[in-house]
Amino acid sequence: MRVVSINVNGLKRAAENGFFDWMKEISADVVCVQDIQGKVYDFDDEIYHPEGYQAYFLDAENPEDGGVCIYTRHFPKAIMYGFAYEPADREGRFIQADFENVSVACMLAPCALGDESKQQAKDDFQESFKIHLEKTLRKRRQFIFAGSFHSTHLVMDASKKYHEMDVSGFKSHERAWFDAVFDDLGYIDAFRYVNVEKNQYTWWPEWAKGWRKNSGWRTDYQITSQMMKNFIEDGFIDFDTRFSDHAPLVMDYDIIM
Repeated sequence: MRVVSINVNGLKRAAENGFFDWMKEISADVVCVQDIQGKVYDFDDEIYHPEGYQAYFLDAENPEDGGVCIYTRHFPKAIMYGFAYEPADREGRFIQADFENVSVACMLAPCALGDESKQQAKDDFQESFKIHLEKTLRKRRQFIFAGSFHSTHLVMDASKKYHEMDVSGFKSHERAWFDAVFDDLGYIDAFRYVNVEKNQYTWWPEWAKGWRKNSGWRTDYQITSQMMKNFIEDGFIDFDTRFSDHAPLVMDYDIIM
């Protein structure tokens, strides 16, 4: 099973730049798309419903807040819109598809980089989502949470340019959040489970000309339940594909959906 996570900074623009042709080429079973920047009715055109895929959208009251969607080759047993945290539900930050043997969620965390006034909302989201992850531990099924977290975990997940900077996304309490999720709750960073190389970034800020200097962060993750580590086969960041300032994260799992 191949699961792709990608932040497109606007699905309409991504579609114009060949996103759906690329999606077919990458041959993913599930594609989790963040920051679609539109209302559900904006995506009625057939270009947003490629042959062979089912599409499920969750928009935000204010499209600028993002919105998320899931494309899947397989019919899910159920779709869950939101995770019972009202601000995130209004802002279109979480959608989950439940299949026979695994659930795949697509999520988009708030971004506070460059706007300190949004940091508390981001912190509140992280805390509420951690509570959701704690509750998820009680469920007898496997989970993959694919998302754009606008934060990075390890020092090696950000270029040296940012190591001494006190900016949202690399603050100590944001990185400690990942410690709690992985160390205390036992979830798995799927990509780092199979790849421990340096310079593995998924986001390059345009203002820092980061793409050209490879001065980036790894802000896009697939977080899995503990037992899923037995099914992680491979993973890579598609550095050659650009639909936004994020690169797609591609993970392969040896599991039947």
